[in-house]
Amino acid sequence: MHVRHAADEDPTAGFYKATRALTDALAAPLSDADATVQSMDDASPAKWHLAHTSWFFETFVLRDHVPGYRLHDRRFPFLFNSYYEAEGRRHARSRRGMVTRPTLDEVRAYRAAVNDAVVAALPTLSPAARTLVELGCHHEQQHQELLVTDILHLFAENPLEPALWAAAPKVPVAMPAAIEWLEREEAIVEIGHGGAGFAFDCEGPRHRALVAPHAIASRTVTNGEWQQFIADGGYREPRWWLSDGWAWVQREAITAPLYWEERDGVWTRFGLDGRRAVDPAAPVTHVSFFEADAYASWAGARLPTEFEWEAAATGHDPAGGNQMDEAGPVEPRPSAEGPAFFGDVWEWTGSAYRPYPGFAPVDGAVGEYNGKFMSGQFVLRGGSCATPRGHARACYRNFFYPHQRWQFTGVRLAKDL
Repeated sequence: MHVRHAADEDPTAGFYKATRALTDALAAPLSDADATVQSMDDASPAKWHLAHTSWFFETFVLRDHVPGYRLHDRRFPFLFNSYYEAEGRRHARSRRGMVTRPTLDEVRAYRAAVNDAVVAALPTLSPAARTLVELGCHHEQQHQELLVTDILHLFAENPLEPALWAAAPKVPVAMPAAIEWLEREEAIVEIGHGGAGFAFDCEGPRHRALVAPHAIASRTVTNGEWQQFIADGGYREPRWWLSDGWAWVQREAITAPLYWEERDGVWTRFGLDGRRAVDPAAPVTHVSFFEADAYASWAGARLPTEFEWEAAATGHDPAGGNQMDEAGPVEPRPSAEGPAFFGDVWEWTGSAYRPYPGFAPVDGAVGEYNGKFMSGQFVLRGGSCATPRGHARACYRNFFYPHQRWQFTGVRLAKDL
């Protein structure tokens, strides 16, 4: 009989434990009130994220694959299901902030109970169930980023503008070099996931795509460059904007990226380390697709297609760049390094989020994970400063509606040749 030691721990168990521990660490500084309030319909309370990710493991792993398992609390599936129609009725998303009970401590106890049950069950789980554990971990990593950005949006609503984490020391960094244009001739490229390792279903099947002659920028747009767009009247000139984008700017009185505010002639931004002066060398973030497209038009360029982006990013280290390693201050940082396609900010593309040729969702409730959202959204690539390191890859497809900007979203330009 083989005795398993810490050094050769089941990789799935190690991934599970590390993922759950990071989520707990991110939420550790929060009070019960911090974790309960919902700042907008697009965001969820931190307490809900903590419970929903536990519900995922309890439902799809423990309930469905561990004989004799009894739910921790039979009321929780109604509260903490997100959008799985196959799992029945659920609490309205816009009303999640009204769930003052269970308390934060009770949710933490729920997490602990689910953790104990999953770890105990792992040695005897079927391959199919272990695959669901892996899916659940990647799902929770997505919620770690949402947890951070939802807290940021919540704290920005507080007139006191509280800091969740102490401000990290600022290290002076020179302004990045001028954008270089990475040219590519017309080619048929291989796109999507088609090899070993984890990927979400929407990342495949791998297929061929034609890319026309084009050039893609060597880096993303900086805050300083965005300030030039503002100073040139970019938010006041309709010719740069899509019709829906201009209507959004007018309706919402948008004049700058989210969390920016001009104080005494100085642009500032609010982050989870409080309000500070905008760093002109750092990548611009918290901009919508509408803003990204308008900036590209103003700059005499366009947004890359997701196929152009993936072709350019392939071969770069997806675990490199500024990504989240632990609980602590997360923000885009200036860099004097060469071209980087991963970390800092999710990069808007000009591609609609639609299925690849031959795409079919998996059977069962987890088949609702991605496919049913392929309408009206745009693809983002590359990961951000709040993406857990190791979660991103060249074929990863994130997606949001064109007006949304509370995530760490930024801009890389492209142009036709």
